[in-house]
Amino acid sequence: MRMAAAIVLALAIWTAAAAQQDPVSTASTSGYQPKFAGDKARSNAEAAALGYMRTVVAAEKVYKKKRGSYTSSLSALVGNGSFTKRMAQTDRGDYTVSMKSKAQGYALTLTPKQFDAEHRAFYVDETGVFRAEDDKPATSSSPVLK
Repeated sequence: MRMAAAIVLALAIWTAAAAQQDPVSTASTSGYQPKFAGDKARSNAEAAALGYMRTVVAAEKVYKKKRGSYTSSLSALVGNGSFTKRMAQTDRGDYTVSMKSKAQGYALTLTPKQFDAEHRAFYVDETGVFRAEDDKPATSSSPVLK
């Protein structure tokens, strides 16, 4: 119950902070309104995908701090940070999630079910550097998300 209250409080603070920002200058021609200053998403679907990835990265940090290593699966992240059982599902609406274990780390990819101007592919690993591709699945050698 404490975790739920903390999550609600964090979302309220984030919403209030986002309301005070002026992200209009970064809006795309699709009509997407950025959710916070520095938002790199081009659509609501991308914003959800990137938010999911940030949650996984945070949960991995918590897991590693507790156990000394990263997880090998999404289901192992349940209960770490704000990662829930439902989040372990690989179907994320417009995106499909893939998580792979690697030596001393992990690789998380979100690939859109359809590539277009509002659906790029994303990659992040234990370094926390987000990468993106416009027309193919993202990898560790993809350009850094801008």
